[in-house]
Amino acid sequence: MTNTDADVTNAGSRLRSPTDPAARRVRGLRRNSLGISVMLLAQYGLGMGVNLYTPVPKTDQGRGLAVAVGRALSHPPAVLAIHAALGLLLLVAAVNVLSRAIRARQWPSIMTSAAGLAAIIGAALSGATFVDHGRPGASMAMAVLTAVALLCYLLNLFTLGASLNSGRNASPERTNQGDPIGSEGLLTETGHKRTS
Repeated sequence: MTNTDADVTNAGSRLRSPTDPAARRVRGLRRNSLGISVMLLAQYGLGMGVNLYTPVPKTDQGRGLAVAVGRALSHPPAVLAIHAALGLLLLVAAVNVLSRAIRARQWPSIMTSAAGLAAIIGAALSGATFVDHGRPGASMAMAVLTAVALLCYLLNLFTLGASLNSGRNASPERTNQGDPIGSEGLLTETGHKRTS
C-alpha cells in the first residue's frame, strides 16, 4: 500500500487527537499528579499544625508503629486523626499515580512517581515513629520527605505538560521533515518503525 498525503496528515495529527488513548492516559496522569500535589500541600499544612499546636497523647507512645497509627486514627486529637487518614489516602493515591505512569509508558513520570511513592512511604513511617517515640528528628524527616514527594509530582506536571505541548505544536509539515514515513513504514508512538 502506498502512503498518500492524507495518510501523512493522519499520522502527524494522531497523537494530538483528544480521543487518542495515549493522549488520554497522559492527561489523566497529569490530573492525578495535580491532585496528589494538592493533597500533599494540605498534608504539609496539617502536619505543621499538629507539630506546633497538638500534643501527641502519651498513651500513643512506646507501643509500636502499627499501634501508633491505629491509635492516631481512632483517638483524639481529631486533627492528628485527619492527618493520619490523609497520609493513608496519599499512599493509595501515590500507587494510583505510579500505575497510571506505567500504563502511559512515560519513563520520566514512572521514575518520579516511584520516587514520590517511596518518599510518601518514608514520611508515613517517620510519622508513625514520631507518634510512637516523640522524636523531633522523625517529624523533620516526615516534613522533608513530604517536600520531596511534592517535588516529584510537580516534576510530573512539568514533564507531562512539555510532552503534551510538543505534540500539539507538531504540524503535519514538520512531521514530513526527516521522512518518518519511508520504505520502512510508519513510526509508532514509541519511535519504532512499523511495517505494513
